[in-house]
Amino acid sequence: MARLGILLGLLMASCFTFCLSHKNSEFALTNPEKSSTKETERKESTAEEELDPKVLEVFHPTHEWQALHPGQAVPAGSHVRLNLQTGAREVKLQDEDKFRSNLKGLKKGKRLDIDANTYTSQDLKSALAKFKEGAEMESSKEDKEREAKVKRLFRPIEELKKDFEELNVVIETDMQIMVRLINKFNSSSSSLEEKIAALFDLEYYVHQMDNAQDLLSFGGLQVVINGLNSTEPLVKEYAAFALGAAFSSNPKVQVEAVEGGALQKLLVILATEQPLTAKKKVLFALCSLLRHFPYAQQQFLKLGGLQVLRSLVQEKGTEVLAVRVVTLLYDLVTEKMFAEEEAELTQETSPEKLQQYRQVQLLPDLREQGWCEITAHLLALPEHDAREKVLQTLGALLATCRDHYRQDPQLSRTLVSLQAEYQALAALELRGGEDDGYFRELLGAVSSLLEELR
Repeated sequence: MARLGILLGLLMASCFTFCLSHKNSEFALTNPEKSSTKETERKESTAEEELDPKVLEVFHPTHEWQALHPGQAVPAGSHVRLNLQTGAREVKLQDEDKFRSNLKGLKKGKRLDIDANTYTSQDLKSALAKFKEGAEMESSKEDKEREAKVKRLFRPIEELKKDFEELNVVIETDMQIMVRLINKFNSSSSSLEEKIAALFDLEYYVHQMDNAQDLLSFGGLQVVINGLNSTEPLVKEYAAFALGAAFSSNPKVQVEAVEGGALQKLLVILATEQPLTAKKKVLFALCSLLRHFPYAQQQFLKLGGLQVLRSLVQEKGTEVLAVRVVTLLYDLVTEKMFAEEEAELTQETSPEKLQQYRQVQLLPDLREQGWCEITAHLLALPEHDAREKVLQTLGALLATCRDHYRQDPQLSRTLVSLQAEYQALAALELRGGEDDGYFRELLGAVSSLLEELR
């Protein structure tokens, strides 16, 4: 019975195993032949996918989704997707509207909405090479166009010289031009128009400091100074115009001009009857000669320059000249003040320039010759710009002219009237959003002066 039980148990186990193996093949023992076959198919599939793209079979998609078999190449512009249910790749043609949109985006420089899997590595390399080649050709084309444009606008200097030589035209330096202009002006055969044109052109060149100093090297400055003695008012006017440009901020020329008698000649013209336009140019030359040149200022006072300017200001119809004179006096007074302040800051007791300014007794002469009253009466001028310059000068002369200002009832009335006027104008500026407007500054100057005179 024991043996029969063991045999029965073995028989039942064998039946159970046989049934399971037929019901579900996954529980069957591995078949070496089938396993080897599957491995071979997998390797062949992988090998087919890794084949060179040049030998791949071209797949012809339609507007419907179709399965893509291994070894088939996808044409550019196709739409590829992975079917998650079957695990296969499917291909179809893109919709025409979307494809056109992609082309439009390409023209505008936008990125195309095409799956990257539709291009092989060789396609991308070829496209990149063409892109670089096109960029280089475009850049080379632009450079050539730019170079051609420059050549059309400008010509080499050697070519220009050659053309000028053929036309008998010589390229002149500034020095040569000034020599030619001086010779034309000084020539007795030149007409009045030619002399005036020569002086007008000369004024343009002597604005440069080096050119003005070169004018000294061949005696041109003295020739122009002598032109101030001309009987023709236009020659005096334009000679003074050229001299004023040469004097401006040029100490070397200023020294030569004073030694050449320019200061005396300018004062004579201002003291005699001349056209207003001529006196404007002469006053311009005088201001350029005196500014930042204490030696010339000292000579100006010795020659009676303040008396000449006082007579000029008191003439009828010379309001424009009066404002310029007041501005000149303000500049001369503040120059000396700044020189004193600079000496204190640098702790230099006797610098040469300061010693020269201390020899200019400008403020005492202004007080003695009645400039306190003259300046105060000029405050009645109607122009705001003229009033501003007069107010500045009154402030600069305040220490010297305080007593005269307090005893002048007309000045007090004028200041009160101006204060009311500029209060109204400053209020309009404030409503317009200007916190620090022009009229507010003028109001501050008037109020400050009134406070000082109380």
